[in-house]
Amino acid sequence: MDPINDLHSELQERSVSQEGTRQTLSKRLFMQLQVYGGCLNSDRLVEPVRQSGLECVLYQDVNDPRGIGILSMSEDPAMFVTRLRQLLTSAPFRECQPRPEFSMLGRSYAGGYEQDLEDWLLRKPRRTVCNPEWPWAIWYPLRRTGGFAKLQPQEQGTILREHAVIGRAYGEADLGHDIRLACYGLDSRDNDFVIGLVGKDLYPLSHIVQSMRKTRQTSEFIQSMGPFFVGHVLWQYPALP
Repeated sequence: MDPINDLHSELQERSVSQEGTRQTLSKRLFMQLQVYGGCLNSDRLVEPVRQSGLECVLYQDVNDPRGIGILSMSEDPAMFVTRLRQLLTSAPFRECQPRPEFSMLGRSYAGGYEQDLEDWLLRKPRRTVCNPEWPWAIWYPLRRTGGFAKLQPQEQGTILREHAVIGRAYGEADLGHDIRLACYGLDSRDNDFVIGLVGKDLYPLSHIVQSMRKTRQTSEFIQSMGPFFVGHVLWQYPALP
C-alpha cells in the first residue's frame, strides 16, 4: 500500500452512475456569501459587480432595508482573496458595513450516486443560483451532532435519504431547489454544511425548512442551524446552459 497515493485518491470526489460507471473528479466549486448593511442605494452596486466579470449573485436582504448579500463562486478559492477582495474593498462597497456573522463559505461535494459527477459539482450549482426564474433565496449553515458520525453507514444512508426524498419532491414540482456545500474547516463557527434554497416564490422555501424539521436528521442530529439570510435577486451572472 502507498499511503501518499491513497491520500490523493481519498481527496477525489467519487460517484457511481445508475449504469455502474465509476466517476472521479478532483475539481469542485467554492461558493461564498458575504452580507453588508448600511447600503443606502443598493442599485449603485450592480454596475461594479457586472464590470468585475466575477460569477456573482447580488441579493437585497429581506430582513434589512439597507442590507445586501453577494454570493460569489469559483473553482479556484484564491479568487476570494484577489479579484473579489478588490471588488469588495472598492467604492461603493467600502461605504457599506460588513456583517461577518452572516459570512458563509463552502465547497460542492459528491454524495456518491450522481449520474454526471462533473455537472453536479461544477455546473449545476451555478445554473441553480443564476436561474432568472428563481429570484428568491434562503442561505444558512448547519452543524450536525457528533452522534451522527457514530452511526453505522447503513443507518446514516437511511436518514439522509429521508431528506433527499423531500428535497427531490420540491425540486420536481419547481417549488424549491437546493445547493448543498460542505464547509468543514472553512466556517468560523465550525459548521459542517452551508445550504442554499432558491425558487420563484419565498413561501415554498420556508415550507421546505419546516418540512425538514420533522425528519430524524433535523430532530435528532442537528446541533445548530443559522443564521438565516433571506434575499431577493438584484442582479445575477448570466446563467449557464
